[in-house]
Amino acid sequence: MTRLTVLAGPTAVGKGTVSSYIREHYPQVWFSVSATTRAPRPGEVDGVHYHFLSEEEFDRMVESGSLLEYAVVHGRHRYGTPRAAVEEEIARGGSPLLEIDLQGARQVREAMPEALFVFLAPPSWEELVRRLVGRGTETAQEQERRLASAKVELAAESEFDRTVVNTDVSTAAREIVELMGLQPQTTRENP
Repeated sequence: MTRLTVLAGPTAVGKGTVSSYIREHYPQVWFSVSATTRAPRPGEVDGVHYHFLSEEEFDRMVESGSLLEYAVVHGRHRYGTPRAAVEEEIARGGSPLLEIDLQGARQVREAMPEALFVFLAPPSWEELVRRLVGRGTETAQEQERRLASAKVELAAESEFDRTVVNTDVSTAAREIVELMGLQPQTTRENP
C-alpha cells in the first residue's frame, strides 16, 4: 500500500537539501507542486514550480478543503499543498513526499493520519547552530529568532513516526526512501 510521506524538522536541518537530493537521485519519488499567492519569480512556470493563485482562488481552496495544509509565510504570502494531486498520486500507486514545516505536518496529520511522518533531526544542537550561522544568509537577529524556533521544533520530534538524523545528505536521503518502502535505485552518484 502506498501512502503519503511527510518530511519535517527544525530550521537549518537541511530539509531542502535532502529533498533536492531525493528529487535528483530517486526519480520514483513524487513531489507535489505547492500553491502560493506570491507572484512568480523570473523563470518560474505556473504548475511546474508553483501553482500561482490569486488571494481569492486560495481562499476558495481553503474553504472547500482542497488543501492538505497551508500557512502564511513571512507574514505576507500563503502557501499550501493541493489535496487532489496527492490523493491522485496515492491512488495510482505512486510515492508522494511532502517537505513541509512543523505547522504543516500537524495539519496533514489531522487531514491524513495514515501518512508516514518523518522527522529530520540534526546530529547535535551544535551542528544545527553551525549550519544556520554558516549559511550566512540571515542577520544575527534573524539567526537568534530561528534558533529559538528550532528549540521548539526539536521538542516536537516525538510527534513523528520515525526520525532520520541528517549527518550526511545522501545517507539521510536513502534512509527516507527506504522508510517509504522503496528500493533505492543505484546510479553512479548513488552506489
